[in-house]
Amino acid sequence: MPVSTATLGSVSFLSQLFNLDVSSLSCFVHHTKLSTLYSKPSLLRKPSSSSLYHLKVSASSASANPKTDNSQQAEAALTAILDNSVSTDELKPAPAPARRSADWKAARAYLHSGFIYGGRVEGFNGGGLLVRFYSLVGFLPFPQLSPSHSCKEPNKTIHQIAKGLVGSILSVKVIQAEEESRKLIFSEKEAVWTKFSTQINVGDVFEGKVGSVEDYGAFVHLRFPDGLYHLTGLVHVSEVSWDLVQDVRDILTEGDDVRVKVVNIDRGKSRLTLSIKQLEEDPLLETLDKVIPQDGSADSDSLTTSNSSTIEPLPGLDAIFKELLQEDGINDVRISRQGFEKRVVSQDLQLWLSNAPPSDNMFTLLARAGRQVQEIQLATSLDQEGIKKALQRVLERVP
Repeated sequence: MPVSTATLGSVSFLSQLFNLDVSSLSCFVHHTKLSTLYSKPSLLRKPSSSSLYHLKVSASSASANPKTDNSQQAEAALTAILDNSVSTDELKPAPAPARRSADWKAARAYLHSGFIYGGRVEGFNGGGLLVRFYSLVGFLPFPQLSPSHSCKEPNKTIHQIAKGLVGSILSVKVIQAEEESRKLIFSEKEAVWTKFSTQINVGDVFEGKVGSVEDYGAFVHLRFPDGLYHLTGLVHVSEVSWDLVQDVRDILTEGDDVRVKVVNIDRGKSRLTLSIKQLEEDPLLETLDKVIPQDGSADSDSLTTSNSSTIEPLPGLDAIFKELLQEDGINDVRISRQGFEKRVVSQDLQLWLSNAPPSDNMFTLLARAGRQVQEIQLATSLDQEGIKKALQRVLERVP
């Protein structure tokens, strides 16, 4: 039996599916059949009850004898166009509603399961990438890209990076799938979190690169053993330095290389908390003996133990003592002894919390101005962190 091909638009059918006679061919392309093949059946003129659509059909025979009756009938069946209806360009196949509905269902399944999907980047716009998801096209906002792209090519703009990603496959997670509003949103950050967050623990130290800097802190991209920056954490303003930081931008700038310590991992919210200052020794954790070491070369009066009534507080301490006594949990403040350093470190008054273990709820503070250092006993029910917070509040109130 010869094999002929009938072509409508970009869809072809083998003649084996029907007998190559005019009546059967017309039955095959009856409008009730066409409506199942194209998403725009309304573009066709509805026929009368006795009429049928006419198709432009091209036929070719695979038979050894091209002049058989069947092939001749097929050639005779060639007619003009769709009887003054739409052109073939308007009849391009489109995904059926059932297919799109199934793909939205698949998107919701990816959303709820958290599975990673490999999506092809189809293009980009001003806000992000366009990513293919079966018959759908979703959106990946630029802030949801992995930091590895910008860190790898720091001199490129985000749109230059996006242009280079067109045609590539990205591992992404579905973070929003709303069929009614046609919102399909992806995140590459969430996908790399799933892969790389298992490789980090609290206390780990990473080389990092500063990303955006905000009033409340700086975001730092972590460098992994493969040389790429996969995850991002926040260094809060309080974890930038042991010194009081008024503006993070005075210390950190985008692109700076830093070392950070992982201090908290919130796996439920995919968040990392980092610290820069915890890789440095806390200057508040000192003792008077460490500030003024005792050796053979030290003067005999380098350390002096006196009754607190005989030691005049350093300038500014009286105001601090009064404010400390206003804090809940602090019961008494008094100077126990003082010493003198060999050199002037700073003329300004500085205050430390000693690392000496507390005894009978007594903590030790150190105050320094010029060469003079005074040791202060603090009677309190607060722990070390509570005292440090109280000191910060007091120093903010005292001019």
